[in-house]
Order: sequence, then structure tokens, then C-alpha cells
Amino acid sequence: MPAQSNPPIKPADPAVEAELDRLPRTPIAQLRDRYRDLFRADPPKAFGPDLLRRSIAQRIQERAYGGLSRESQRLLDQLVKAAIAKPNGRLELPRRIKPGSELVRTWKGKSYRVVVMADGFSHGGKIFGSLSEIASEITGTNWNGPRFFGLRSPSGNGATNGK
Repeated sequence: MPAQSNPPIKPADPAVEAELDRLPRTPIAQLRDRYRDLFRADPPKAFGPDLLRRSIAQRIQERAYGGLSRESQRLLDQLVKAAIAKPNGRLELPRRIKPGSELVRTWKGKSYRVVVMADGFSHGGKIFGSLSEIASEITGTNWNGPRFFGLRSPSGNGATNGK
């Protein structure tokens, strides 16, 4: 398998760097205006000068030099979805299973096959966003999908060892 290469790093843009250098001295009223320009929304009321500066700097750099990769954005989206579903729960990074992998689970005497895809999981002719959705469909109850398919031990810390 060929090694993956990182995208080339863009050279620093003097105009971007100058704007970033001005941010620490920018009054809060101007920071709020700049936030509105960049995000097309009012800044959150809880954002003080420090969070405004950080948000503005991130957006400026993202526009000038590029944002997150699709894979990174998808991972963040999964974490946000997990945080919303379980606000006080412990967040764990999803395990990385290569697209094309096949997961097999026997449940009540019947075998179920799931194919890992780049953007979800295929089971029974349908695409699912998570293994938990599939596990719940198979069992009729809520299940932790990675645990149901043997990707996580019952204690929740890593894959099972096959014993």
C-alpha cells in the first residue's frame, strides 16, 4: 500500500499574518463586528475577548490556508453526535475500521453481516451512520454497536481479545 502524503503547506500570507498580529490589540466592539463578518451570525453572548480572538483567528486561517480534511470533519461530527446523545457520558474516539471490512455477528442463531463503508455501514441493503443503529435494529433494544460487534470489550476500553 502506498504511503499517504500530507497536502503541501501553503506559504504564509503577509496580509493574513498582519491581521492575526492585530487581533490582540483589537477592541471588543471591533472583534464582535469582525466575528459577524466572518461567521454571518452574532457571537455567542458568553464569548469574551479571548474566545472571540481565537474564533476569528481560526476562521481567518481556515479561509486562507484551508480547513479540516473530510475525514477529520467526519470524526468531529461523530463526536458531536455522541456528545448530544449522551451529554454527561464519556466520549471515545471511534475505532478506525477500513472501508471494505466485513463484520459478522451471530444473534439468536442467525448470522448478520455488516460491510464498513467510507461514509457509514451497509446492512440488509441499507446504509447506516453507526453500528449502534444496526445493533438496535437486529436486537430490538439499545446496544453499543462496537461492543455488539466485538470491537470493544464489555468494560469499554479497547477491542476484545477473542477469548
